[in-house]
Amino acid sequence: MDSNKAIALFDSGVGGLTVVKEIYRQLPGEKIIYFGDTARFPYGPRPHEQVRRFVFEIMDFLLAQEIKALIIACNSATAAGLEYYRERTDLPLLGVIEPGVRAALARTKKGKVGVIGTQGTIESGAYLNVFRRLAPEMELYSQACPLFVLLVENDLINTPEARRVAEVYLSPLKEKKIDTLILGCTHYPLMADVIQEVMGPEVQLISSAEETARETRETMERQGLLNLSGTSDSRSRFFVSGPAGAFQELASKLLGESIKAYQVVLDHNNPLIRQE
Repeated sequence: MDSNKAIALFDSGVGGLTVVKEIYRQLPGEKIIYFGDTARFPYGPRPHEQVRRFVFEIMDFLLAQEIKALIIACNSATAAGLEYYRERTDLPLLGVIEPGVRAALARTKKGKVGVIGTQGTIESGAYLNVFRRLAPEMELYSQACPLFVLLVENDLINTPEARRVAEVYLSPLKEKKIDTLILGCTHYPLMADVIQEVMGPEVQLISSAEETARETRETMERQGLLNLSGTSDSRSRFFVSGPAGAFQELASKLLGESIKAYQVVLDHNNPLIRQE
């Protein structure tokens, strides 16, 4: 397979851009194709069967591009059925749950770990299942924080409301005296400062974005797919299922560079790409 091909990522919105930013940092030679399903955001409250149907539609679009790997950069989509998605392609396919779990297990000192995520991710038991498989002796405490995603998507991170919401959500985890907290949604690293302030300096935050980028690098190296040719001015393409304007503005702010996004109307036979 050609190492010059792109790595594709998708998420329900802008959250997966935290993974993109980490790939830029850890794998500077890679080209990126990103898809944000902004027309059907959020995924968290949706039934898993519906989320899987959305994922299959997006995969069909991305697999038609020149790509060498695919990252499900969304905890809700990963929790809905990573094993189903792997049946659809022979390309390396990564989720965002196991990398975060492995990092938490390596860093916890007391064996008391917390995980926060969307309602769908937490209720799926996906994190609990991985913990039981890798380290059944560990104590895991879960907390759904659905409003965090809305705060990020609406650019309300640095507001008093965000701090109040964080205090309410995180209070039960503080009472458990955890020492490690997995940010089990790719939107959540964008709220890391607020979360850290509420939890206190003694709690280590584990970014699923950072750990997923690290695992992606290891996978690319292991399979001889790492692009070592250096950076490119045209290294990224961004697609969304909703209007491109709002995503483009927020994505440019999050990534620290001006980006152009294109709206895709998903159709199995003929996806229509619109330019605003």
